[in-house]
Amino acid sequence: MKRNDADTSETNHSSNDPQPDVEYVGFRVDGEAVVLNLTDRRQLSPDRSLDLASHSPTGFEWGFRGNGPAQLALALLLDYTDDETLALAHYTAFKDNVVSELSCDGPADCWHLTGAEIDAALAEETEEAVIAPDGGQTEPALPSNWQTVERHDRTVYQRRDVDHYIVTSDGTDRRHLLLCSQGDRAYPAPLAVETLPAEANPNPAIVALTAASNDCIAPEEEA
Repeated sequence: MKRNDADTSETNHSSNDPQPDVEYVGFRVDGEAVVLNLTDRRQLSPDRSLDLASHSPTGFEWGFRGNGPAQLALALLLDYTDDETLALAHYTAFKDNVVSELSCDGPADCWHLTGAEIDAALAEETEEAVIAPDGGQTEPALPSNWQTVERHDRTVYQRRDVDHYIVTSDGTDRRHLLLCSQGDRAYPAPLAVETLPAEANPNPAIVALTAASNDCIAPEEEA
């Protein structure tokens, strides 16, 4: 998602009131990633986003899936929406779908991202999501005995009645989703795994692992 035109008109961005004409620009200075809120004419800092999830204390990155892009995704959503709950709920998908696709090219050697493009990405992600990270409420496609839990650095899908949970791990070109159980062990025990291309929608695999959870329960443990 790249733009070559820049709208530098100044806009008052009030809390919880996204402005489609807000524009962000990213470029490098001596190899260091720099991101500006071009409309407000100020540099975007990772500090506020680090208070919510510390992926990359050293700064932002883009153009791939990883810690630097995750920090940028969270910071962009926080700055644009001024809504911590929304930013935490959607920044992982925003990293995968938007920030990983940003690149510095063209005559200006920078990328541009508008508020309208952020709104469109959030709307698309919301429409496609099977799981809604909103404090434990889930969409009907997920069993009612599962909930979504936002932790400091990741989203975990946790079963309410049994010690089972699902975590995701991003690689360069593959994504691993693991069904685990902690119990009284020092380290989680993997029970099942789904591996899919990094660009694939993980929600069907998450739903499949919730079904696999039932097969991992001995009959005497069932209520």
